[in-house]
Amino acid sequence: MKRMARLLFDLGAVVAALAGLNASAATTTDDANADLIKRGRYLATAGDCMACHTTLGGKPFAGGVALPTPLGAIIATNITPSKTAGIGNYTLAQFTDALRKGVRADGQHLYPAMPYTAYAKLTDADVLALYEYFMHEVAPVDAAPVVTRLPFPFNIRLSMAVWNLLFLDLQVFQPDATRSAAWNRGAYLVRGLGHCGTCHTPRNMLMAEERSRELGGGDVGGRYAPNITSDANSGIGGWSEQEIVDYMRLADVAGKGQAAGPMAEVIDHSLRRLTEDDLRAISVYLKTVPALREAADTRPPYAWGAATDDLKSIRGVALPMDPDRMSGPQLYDAYCATCHQARGEGSFDGGLPPLFHNVAVGRANTNNLVMVMLEGVQRQPDSPDVLMPGFARELSDTQLATLGNYLVQRYGNPRAKVTAAQVGQLRAGGAASDLIWAVRAGMVLATIALIVAVFLLGRRIRRNKHRPTPW
Repeated sequence: MKRMARLLFDLGAVVAALAGLNASAATTTDDANADLIKRGRYLATAGDCMACHTTLGGKPFAGGVALPTPLGAIIATNITPSKTAGIGNYTLAQFTDALRKGVRADGQHLYPAMPYTAYAKLTDADVLALYEYFMHEVAPVDAAPVVTRLPFPFNIRLSMAVWNLLFLDLQVFQPDATRSAAWNRGAYLVRGLGHCGTCHTPRNMLMAEERSRELGGGDVGGRYAPNITSDANSGIGGWSEQEIVDYMRLADVAGKGQAAGPMAEVIDHSLRRLTEDDLRAISVYLKTVPALREAADTRPPYAWGAATDDLKSIRGVALPMDPDRMSGPQLYDAYCATCHQARGEGSFDGGLPPLFHNVAVGRANTNNLVMVMLEGVQRQPDSPDVLMPGFARELSDTQLATLGNYLVQRYGNPRAKVTAAQVGQLRAGGAASDLIWAVRAGMVLATIALIVAVFLLGRRIRRNKHRPTPW
Protein backbone atom coordinates (compact mmCIF):
# COMPACT_ATOMS: atom_id res chain seq x y z
CA MET A 1 0.00 0.00 0.00
CA LYS A 2 2.81 2.40 0.89
CA ARG A 3 4.58 1.47 -2.33
CA MET A 4 1.43 2.23 -4.34
CA ALA A 5 0.96 5.58 -2.57
CA ARG A 6 4.57 6.45 -3.22
CA LEU A 7 4.16 5.56 -6.91
CA LEU A 8 1.07 7.75 -7.19
CA PHE A 9 2.85 10.60 -5.46
CA ASP A 10 5.82 10.35 -7.85
CA LEU A 11 3.47 10.17 -10.84
CA GLY A 12 1.65 13.31 -9.63
CA ALA A 13 4.93 15.12 -9.23
CA VAL A 14 5.91 14.23 -12.81
CA VAL A 15 2.52 15.42 -14.14
CA ALA A 16 2.80 18.64 -12.16
CA ALA A 17 6.31 19.21 -13.46
CA LEU A 18 5.19 18.64 -17.05
CA ALA A 19 2.25 20.98 -16.56
CA GLY A 20 4.60 23.58 -15.18
CA LEU A 21 6.87 23.21 -18.18
CA ASN A 22 3.91 23.52 -20.55
CA ALA A 23 2.65 26.60 -18.70
CA SER A 24 6.11 28.12 -18.78
CA ALA A 25 6.41 27.38 -22.51
CA ALA A 26 2.96 28.84 -23.13
CA THR A 27 3.87 31.96 -21.18
CA THR A 28 7.09 32.30 -23.15
CA THR A 29 5.18 31.86 -26.43
CA ASP A 30 2.55 34.39 -25.39
CA ASP A 31 5.24 36.88 -24.46
CA ALA A 32 6.99 36.34 -27.79
CA ASN A 33 3.72 36.83 -29.70
CA ALA A 34 2.93 39.95 -27.68
CA ASP A 35 6.36 41.38 -28.48
CA LEU A 36 5.89 40.51 -32.17
CA ILE A 37 2.48 42.19 -32.28
CA LYS A 38 3.86 45.25 -30.48
CA ARG A 39 6.63 45.47 -33.05
CA GLY A 40 4.09 45.08 -35.85
CA ARG A 41 2.05 47.95 -34.42
CA TYR A 42 5.12 50.19 -34.47
CA LEU A 43 5.99 49.14 -38.03
CA ALA A 44 2.44 49.86 -39.21
CA THR A 45 2.78 53.31 -37.66
CA ALA A 46 6.14 53.87 -39.35
CA GLY A 47 4.60 52.71 -42.63
CA ASP A 48 1.74 55.21 -42.18
CA CYS A 49 -0.91 52.59 -42.96
CA MET A 50 -3.53 54.47 -40.93
CA ALA A 51 -3.50 57.62 -43.08
CA CYS A 52 -4.45 55.88 -46.31
CA HIS A 53 -6.72 53.16 -44.96
CA THR A 54 -8.79 55.12 -42.43
CA THR A 55 -11.38 57.75 -43.32
CA LEU A 56 -11.87 60.79 -41.12
CA GLY A 57 -13.91 59.57 -38.15
CA GLY A 58 -13.99 56.04 -39.56
CA LYS A 59 -12.92 52.75 -38.03
CA PRO A 60 -9.18 52.02 -38.16
CA PHE A 61 -7.96 50.41 -41.37
CA ALA A 62 -11.49 49.88 -42.77
CA GLY A 63 -10.54 51.61 -46.05
CA GLY A 64 -12.59 53.99 -48.11
CA VAL A 65 -10.07 56.85 -48.43
CA ALA A 66 -10.02 58.24 -51.98
CA LEU A 67 -6.39 58.67 -52.99
CA PRO A 68 -6.12 61.26 -55.79
CA THR A 69 -4.02 60.33 -58.83
CA PRO A 70 -3.78 61.87 -62.31
CA LEU A 71 -5.73 58.84 -63.59
CA GLY A 72 -8.56 59.18 -61.09
CA ALA A 73 -9.23 58.34 -57.45
CA ILE A 74 -7.98 55.01 -56.10
CA ILE A 75 -10.04 53.81 -53.15
CA ALA A 76 -8.05 52.34 -50.26
CA THR A 77 -9.20 48.86 -49.31
CA ASN A 78 -10.25 47.34 -45.99
CA ILE A 79 -7.14 45.81 -44.38
CA THR A 80 -8.74 44.72 -41.11
CA PRO A 81 -8.83 40.96 -40.37
CA SER A 82 -12.47 40.74 -41.49
CA LYS A 83 -13.03 37.45 -43.32
CA THR A 84 -15.76 38.96 -45.49
CA ALA A 85 -14.50 42.45 -46.30
CA GLY A 86 -10.84 42.56 -45.30
CA ILE A 87 -7.73 40.38 -45.23
CA GLY A 88 -8.84 37.93 -42.54
CA ASN A 89 -8.38 34.92 -44.84
CA TYR A 90 -4.89 35.88 -45.98
CA THR A 91 -2.06 33.49 -45.25
CA LEU A 92 1.35 34.90 -44.43
CA ALA A 93 2.47 34.12 -47.98
CA GLN A 94 -0.52 35.97 -49.47
CA PHE A 95 0.02 38.91 -47.13
CA THR A 96 3.68 39.00 -48.20
CA ASP A 97 2.76 38.98 -51.89
CA ALA A 98 0.33 41.86 -51.40
CA LEU A 99 2.88 43.85 -49.44
CA ARG A 100 5.90 43.24 -51.65
CA LYS A 101 4.52 42.35 -55.08
CA GLY A 102 1.21 44.19 -55.15
CA VAL A 103 -0.78 41.00 -55.75
CA ARG A 104 -3.95 40.29 -53.74
CA ALA A 105 -4.97 36.89 -52.45
CA ASP A 106 -7.39 36.49 -55.39
CA GLY A 107 -4.53 37.07 -57.85
CA GLN A 108 -5.65 40.57 -58.84
CA HIS A 109 -2.99 43.27 -59.01
CA LEU A 110 -2.95 46.33 -56.76
CA TYR A 111 -2.25 49.80 -58.11
CA PRO A 112 1.04 51.39 -56.95
CA ALA A 113 -0.87 53.99 -54.95
CA MET A 114 -0.34 51.20 -52.42
CA PRO A 115 3.44 51.63 -52.13
CA TYR A 116 4.40 48.00 -52.59
CA THR A 117 7.33 49.18 -54.71
CA ALA A 118 8.82 50.51 -51.44
CA TYR A 119 7.48 47.76 -49.16
CA ALA A 120 9.32 45.25 -51.35
CA LYS A 121 12.40 46.32 -49.36
CA LEU A 122 10.98 45.02 -46.05
CA THR A 123 12.70 42.15 -44.29
CA ASP A 124 10.92 38.84 -43.67
CA ALA A 125 10.96 39.53 -39.94
CA ASP A 126 9.18 42.87 -40.37
CA VAL A 127 6.60 41.40 -42.75
CA LEU A 128 5.83 38.69 -40.18
CA ALA A 129 5.45 41.26 -37.41
CA LEU A 130 3.05 43.30 -39.53
CA TYR A 131 1.04 40.18 -40.34
CA GLU A 132 0.71 39.24 -36.67
CA TYR A 133 -0.37 42.77 -35.77
CA PHE A 134 -3.04 43.05 -38.43
CA MET A 135 -4.36 39.55 -37.82
CA HIS A 136 -4.39 39.56 -34.02
CA GLU A 137 -4.77 43.13 -32.76
CA VAL A 138 -6.61 45.15 -35.39
CA ALA A 139 -10.39 44.93 -34.91
CA PRO A 140 -12.22 43.38 -37.91
CA VAL A 141 -14.67 45.59 -39.78
CA ASP A 142 -17.17 43.73 -41.97
CA ALA A 143 -17.82 46.57 -44.40
CA ALA A 144 -16.24 46.88 -47.83
CA PRO A 145 -15.53 50.33 -49.31
CA VAL A 146 -16.58 51.19 -52.84
CA VAL A 147 -14.51 49.68 -55.62
CA THR A 148 -11.86 51.67 -57.50
CA ARG A 149 -13.00 52.51 -61.02
CA LEU A 150 -10.28 53.92 -63.25
CA PRO A 151 -10.90 54.75 -66.91
CA PHE A 152 -10.10 52.23 -69.64
CA PRO A 153 -7.55 50.70 -70.07
CA PHE A 154 -6.29 51.24 -66.52
CA ASN A 155 -9.33 49.44 -65.12
CA ILE A 156 -7.72 46.26 -66.43
CA ARG A 157 -5.62 45.32 -63.44
CA LEU A 158 -3.68 42.70 -65.38
CA SER A 159 -1.87 45.57 -67.09
CA MET A 160 -0.05 46.10 -63.80
CA ALA A 161 1.78 42.81 -64.37
CA VAL A 162 3.59 44.42 -67.31
CA TRP A 163 4.18 47.58 -65.27
CA ASN A 164 5.71 45.49 -62.47
CA LEU A 165 8.05 43.75 -64.90
CA LEU A 166 9.32 47.16 -65.97
CA PHE A 167 9.49 48.98 -62.66
CA LEU A 168 9.20 46.70 -59.60
CA ASP A 169 12.48 45.88 -57.86
CA LEU A 170 11.92 42.86 -55.59
CA GLN A 171 15.34 43.07 -53.92
CA VAL A 172 14.97 43.23 -50.12
CA PHE A 173 16.97 46.04 -48.50
CA GLN A 174 20.65 45.19 -48.18
CA PRO A 175 22.63 47.10 -45.54
CA ASP A 176 25.73 48.96 -46.69
CA ALA A 177 28.66 47.69 -44.63
CA THR A 178 30.59 50.90 -45.25
CA ARG A 179 27.89 53.00 -43.54
CA SER A 180 26.88 53.41 -39.91
CA ALA A 181 24.01 51.55 -38.28
CA ALA A 182 22.05 54.82 -38.08
CA TRP A 183 22.52 55.49 -41.81
CA ASN A 184 21.37 51.98 -42.72
CA ARG A 185 18.34 52.25 -40.46
CA GLY A 186 17.49 55.60 -42.02
CA ALA A 187 17.91 54.23 -45.54
CA TYR A 188 15.63 51.30 -44.68
CA LEU A 189 12.95 53.63 -43.33
CA VAL A 190 13.16 56.19 -46.14
CA ARG A 191 13.43 53.77 -49.07
CA GLY A 192 11.24 51.04 -47.63
CA LEU A 193 8.85 51.29 -44.72
CA GLY A 194 8.42 55.08 -44.79
CA HIS A 195 8.12 55.06 -48.63
CA CYS A 196 9.21 58.71 -48.83
CA GLY A 197 9.96 58.41 -52.53
CA THR A 198 6.32 57.62 -53.30
CA CYS A 199 5.58 61.33 -52.93
CA HIS A 200 8.97 63.06 -53.07
CA THR A 201 10.32 61.42 -56.26
CA PRO A 202 9.11 62.65 -59.67
CA ARG A 203 7.39 60.12 -61.92
CA ASN A 204 7.78 59.34 -65.60
CA MET A 205 5.04 59.13 -68.23
CA LEU A 206 4.08 55.65 -67.01
CA MET A 207 3.72 56.86 -63.42
CA ALA A 208 6.85 55.08 -62.19
CA GLU A 209 9.38 56.81 -59.94
CA GLU A 210 12.39 58.26 -61.75
CA ARG A 211 15.18 56.53 -59.86
CA SER A 212 17.78 58.91 -61.28
CA ARG A 213 15.95 61.76 -59.48
CA GLU A 214 15.27 60.03 -56.17
CA LEU A 215 13.64 62.41 -53.67
CA GLY A 216 13.99 65.30 -56.11
CA GLY A 217 10.39 66.45 -55.65
CA GLY A 218 7.07 65.23 -57.03
CA ASP A 219 3.44 66.20 -57.58
CA VAL A 220 0.85 64.66 -55.28
CA GLY A 221 -2.83 65.42 -55.67
CA GLY A 222 -2.27 69.01 -56.68
CA ARG A 223 0.43 69.61 -54.07
CA TYR A 224 4.18 69.62 -54.49
CA ALA A 225 6.17 67.20 -52.35
CA PRO A 226 9.45 69.14 -52.29
CA ASN A 227 12.98 68.13 -53.07
CA ILE A 228 14.46 66.55 -49.91
CA THR A 229 17.89 65.73 -51.27
CA SER A 230 21.02 67.19 -49.68
CA ASP A 231 21.17 70.17 -52.05
CA ALA A 232 21.46 73.44 -50.11
CA ASN A 233 19.19 75.47 -52.41
CA SER A 234 16.63 73.10 -53.92
CA GLY A 235 16.66 70.52 -51.14
CA ILE A 236 17.21 70.39 -47.39
CA GLY A 237 20.99 70.66 -47.35
CA GLY A 238 20.68 73.86 -45.30
CA TRP A 239 18.69 72.11 -42.59
CA SER A 240 20.57 70.65 -39.65
CA GLU A 241 19.92 67.07 -38.52
CA GLN A 242 18.14 68.43 -35.45
CA GLU A 243 15.92 70.69 -37.57
CA ILE A 244 14.89 67.70 -39.71
CA VAL A 245 14.08 65.75 -36.54
CA ASP A 246 12.10 68.69 -35.14
CA TYR A 247 10.15 69.04 -38.37
CA MET A 248 9.20 65.35 -38.35
CA ARG A 249 8.21 65.58 -34.70
CA LEU A 250 6.54 69.02 -34.55
CA ALA A 251 5.69 69.87 -38.19
CA ASP A 252 7.24 73.29 -37.61
CA VAL A 253 10.76 74.71 -37.72
CA ALA A 254 11.09 78.43 -37.04
CA GLY A 255 12.67 80.29 -39.92
CA LYS A 256 12.21 77.34 -42.28
CA GLY A 257 8.63 76.18 -42.69
CA GLN A 258 5.58 74.30 -41.48
CA ALA A 259 3.86 71.13 -42.68
CA ALA A 260 0.39 71.16 -44.23
CA GLY A 261 -1.78 68.84 -46.26
CA PRO A 262 -0.52 65.26 -46.79
CA MET A 263 2.81 65.96 -45.06
CA ALA A 264 1.00 67.11 -41.93
CA GLU A 265 -0.99 63.88 -42.04
CA VAL A 266 2.20 61.83 -42.32
CA ILE A 267 3.62 63.62 -39.29
CA ASP A 268 0.42 63.29 -37.25
CA HIS A 269 -0.22 59.63 -38.04
CA SER A 270 3.34 58.39 -38.32
CA LEU A 271 6.54 60.38 -37.94
CA ARG A 272 5.90 62.10 -34.62
CA ARG A 273 5.16 58.72 -33.08
CA LEU A 274 8.52 57.21 -34.01
CA THR A 275 11.40 56.82 -31.60
CA GLU A 276 14.04 59.51 -31.33
CA ASP A 277 16.60 57.04 -32.71
CA ASP A 278 14.54 56.35 -35.82
CA LEU A 279 13.92 60.05 -36.48
CA ARG A 280 17.61 60.71 -36.05
CA ALA A 281 18.43 57.84 -38.43
CA ILE A 282 16.13 59.30 -41.10
CA SER A 283 17.79 62.70 -40.78
CA VAL A 284 21.26 61.13 -40.98
CA TYR A 285 20.32 59.36 -44.21
CA LEU A 286 18.59 62.35 -45.84
CA LYS A 287 21.66 64.51 -45.31
CA THR A 288 23.57 62.09 -47.57
CA VAL A 289 21.08 61.71 -50.43
CA PRO A 290 22.81 62.89 -53.63
CA ALA A 291 22.03 66.55 -54.26
CA LEU A 292 19.64 67.51 -57.04
CA ARG A 293 19.34 71.20 -57.91
CA GLU A 294 17.10 73.22 -60.19
CA ALA A 295 19.07 75.94 -61.97
CA ALA A 296 16.48 78.58 -61.06
CA ASP A 297 16.95 78.00 -57.32
CA THR A 298 19.52 80.65 -56.49
CA ARG A 299 18.95 80.44 -52.74
CA PRO A 300 17.05 78.18 -50.30
CA PRO A 301 13.26 78.73 -50.30
CA TYR A 302 13.37 79.76 -46.63
CA ALA A 303 15.94 82.48 -47.31
CA TRP A 304 13.63 84.88 -49.15
CA GLY A 305 11.73 87.93 -47.96
CA ALA A 306 11.66 90.36 -45.07
CA ALA A 307 9.09 92.13 -42.91
CA THR A 308 7.16 94.58 -45.07
CA ASP A 309 4.09 96.77 -44.46
CA ASP A 310 2.09 98.06 -47.42
CA LEU A 311 -1.11 98.66 -45.48
CA LYS A 312 -0.56 102.42 -45.15
CA SER A 313 -0.98 102.67 -48.90
CA ILE A 314 -4.59 101.51 -48.73
CA ARG A 315 -5.79 103.46 -45.68
CA GLY A 316 -8.69 105.67 -46.75
CA VAL A 317 -8.87 104.03 -50.20
CA ALA A 318 -12.37 102.77 -51.01
CA LEU A 319 -12.73 99.11 -51.92
CA PRO A 320 -13.64 98.50 -55.57
CA MET A 321 -17.20 97.51 -56.40
CA ASP A 322 -15.89 94.36 -58.10
CA PRO A 323 -14.14 92.14 -55.49
CA ASP A 324 -11.95 90.68 -58.23
CA ARG A 325 -10.35 94.11 -58.60
CA MET A 326 -9.14 94.24 -55.00
CA SER A 327 -5.40 94.80 -54.71
CA GLY A 328 -2.93 92.52 -52.97
CA PRO A 329 -2.58 94.82 -49.92
CA GLN A 330 -6.37 95.06 -49.64
CA LEU A 331 -6.77 91.29 -49.73
CA TYR A 332 -3.90 90.84 -47.27
CA ASP A 333 -5.45 93.36 -44.89
CA ALA A 334 -8.84 91.65 -45.09
CA TYR A 335 -7.78 88.00 -44.84
CA CYS A 336 -4.20 87.68 -43.54
CA ALA A 337 -3.12 90.58 -41.35
CA THR A 338 -5.26 89.63 -38.35
CA CYS A 339 -3.16 86.51 -37.74
CA HIS A 340 0.11 87.18 -39.55
CA GLN A 341 0.30 90.87 -38.52
CA ALA A 342 0.76 93.95 -40.68
CA ARG A 343 4.39 93.22 -41.54
CA GLY A 344 3.95 89.48 -42.03
CA GLU A 345 5.86 88.72 -38.84
CA GLY A 346 3.39 86.17 -37.48
CA SER A 347 1.68 86.09 -34.11
CA PHE A 348 3.40 87.60 -31.08
CA ASP A 349 3.50 84.28 -29.24
CA GLY A 350 5.10 82.46 -32.17
CA GLY A 351 2.09 80.18 -32.65
CA LEU A 352 1.44 81.50 -36.16
CA PRO A 353 4.51 81.74 -38.39
CA PRO A 354 6.07 84.69 -40.17
CA LEU A 355 5.44 84.78 -43.91
CA PHE A 356 9.01 85.75 -44.75
CA HIS A 357 11.79 83.17 -44.41
CA ASN A 358 9.11 80.59 -45.00
CA VAL A 359 9.18 77.82 -47.62
CA ALA A 360 5.45 78.33 -48.26
CA VAL A 361 6.18 81.51 -50.21
CA GLY A 362 9.82 80.88 -51.12
CA ARG A 363 9.46 78.07 -53.64
CA ALA A 364 9.26 78.64 -57.36
CA ASN A 365 6.51 76.02 -57.44
CA THR A 366 3.55 77.80 -55.85
CA ASN A 367 1.05 74.91 -55.75
CA ASN A 368 1.43 74.43 -52.01
CA LEU A 369 0.82 78.12 -51.36
CA VAL A 370 -2.36 77.98 -53.44
CA MET A 371 -3.54 74.80 -51.68
CA VAL A 372 -2.99 76.36 -48.25
CA MET A 373 -4.99 79.41 -49.28
CA LEU A 374 -7.76 77.16 -50.62
CA GLU A 375 -7.88 74.50 -47.89
CA GLY A 376 -6.12 76.06 -44.93
CA VAL A 377 -4.27 73.99 -42.34
CA GLN A 378 -6.08 71.56 -40.08
CA ARG A 379 -4.31 68.98 -37.94
CA GLN A 380 -5.52 65.75 -36.38
CA PRO A 381 -7.55 66.04 -33.14
CA ASP A 382 -4.69 64.83 -30.93
CA SER A 383 -2.10 67.02 -32.64
CA PRO A 384 -0.85 70.48 -31.69
CA ASP A 385 -3.64 73.04 -32.14
CA VAL A 386 -2.65 74.77 -35.37
CA LEU A 387 -5.46 76.16 -37.47
CA MET A 388 -5.54 78.27 -40.59
CA PRO A 389 -8.89 78.65 -42.35
CA GLY A 390 -9.21 77.95 -46.04
CA PHE A 391 -10.67 80.57 -48.35
CA ALA A 392 -12.00 78.34 -51.13
CA ARG A 393 -15.58 79.47 -50.47
CA GLU A 394 -14.78 83.12 -49.87
CA LEU A 395 -12.28 84.11 -52.54
CA SER A 396 -12.43 83.70 -56.31
CA ASP A 397 -9.64 82.32 -58.48
CA THR A 398 -8.70 85.87 -59.45
CA GLN A 399 -8.61 87.08 -55.84
CA LEU A 400 -6.46 84.15 -54.72
CA ALA A 401 -4.07 84.72 -57.62
CA THR A 402 -3.79 88.39 -56.68
CA LEU A 403 -3.20 87.57 -53.02
CA GLY A 404 -0.74 84.80 -53.84
CA ASN A 405 1.32 87.06 -56.09
CA TYR A 406 1.36 89.74 -53.42
CA LEU A 407 2.64 87.24 -50.85
CA VAL A 408 5.49 85.94 -53.00
CA GLN A 409 6.46 89.44 -54.14
CA ARG A 410 6.55 90.94 -50.67
CA TYR A 411 7.56 88.02 -48.47
CA GLY A 412 8.91 85.28 -50.71
CA ASN A 413 10.53 84.46 -54.03
CA PRO A 414 9.74 87.35 -56.42
CA ARG A 415 10.25 85.08 -59.41
CA ALA A 416 7.36 82.85 -58.35
CA LYS A 417 3.96 83.30 -59.96
CA VAL A 418 0.37 82.41 -59.16
CA THR A 419 -2.23 82.46 -61.93
CA ALA A 420 -6.01 82.34 -61.82
CA ALA A 421 -5.92 79.33 -64.17
CA GLN A 422 -3.62 77.53 -61.75
CA VAL A 423 -5.94 78.28 -58.82
CA GLY A 424 -8.95 77.04 -60.78
CA GLN A 425 -7.17 73.85 -61.77
CA LEU A 426 -6.08 73.09 -58.21
CA ARG A 427 -9.52 73.97 -56.87
CA ALA A 428 -10.94 71.37 -59.28
CA GLY A 429 -8.53 68.67 -58.09
CA GLY A 430 -5.37 69.23 -60.09
CA ALA A 431 -4.21 68.62 -63.64
CA ALA A 432 -5.48 65.59 -65.50
CA SER A 433 -2.91 63.19 -66.92
CA ASP A 434 -2.22 62.92 -70.63
CA LEU A 435 -1.34 59.27 -70.03
CA ILE A 436 -4.95 58.13 -70.49
CA TRP A 437 -5.19 59.56 -74.00
CA ALA A 438 -1.62 58.61 -74.88
CA VAL A 439 -2.24 54.96 -73.99
CA ARG A 440 -5.59 54.92 -75.77
CA ALA A 441 -4.00 56.45 -78.88
CA GLY A 442 -1.22 53.89 -78.68
CA MET A 443 -3.77 51.08 -78.49
CA VAL A 444 -5.60 52.44 -81.55
CA LEU A 445 -2.35 52.69 -83.51
CA ALA A 446 -1.32 49.19 -82.42
CA THR A 447 -4.72 47.83 -83.49
CA ILE A 448 -4.45 49.53 -86.90
CA ALA A 449 -0.92 48.18 -87.32
CA LEU A 450 -2.14 44.67 -86.44
CA ILE A 451 -5.00 44.90 -88.92
CA VAL A 452 -2.66 46.08 -91.66
CA ALA A 453 -0.20 43.29 -90.85
CA VAL A 454 -2.96 40.65 -90.98
CA PHE A 455 -4.24 42.08 -94.26
CA LEU A 456 -0.78 42.02 -95.85
CA LEU A 457 -0.13 38.50 -94.59
CA GLY A 458 -3.46 37.28 -95.97
CA ARG A 459 -2.74 38.93 -99.30
CA ARG A 460 0.64 37.25 -99.48
CA ILE A 461 -0.87 33.87 -98.69
CA ARG A 462 -3.48 34.29 -101.44
CA ARG A 463 -0.79 35.21 -103.98
CA ASN A 464 1.25 32.16 -103.09
CA LYS A 465 -1.82 29.97 -103.57
CA HIS A 466 -2.35 31.12 -107.16
CA ARG A 467 1.31 31.03 -108.11
CA PRO A 468 2.19 28.07 -110.46
CA THR A 469 4.17 25.30 -108.79
CA PRO A 470 7.64 24.98 -110.39
CA TRP A 471 8.60 21.48 -111.67
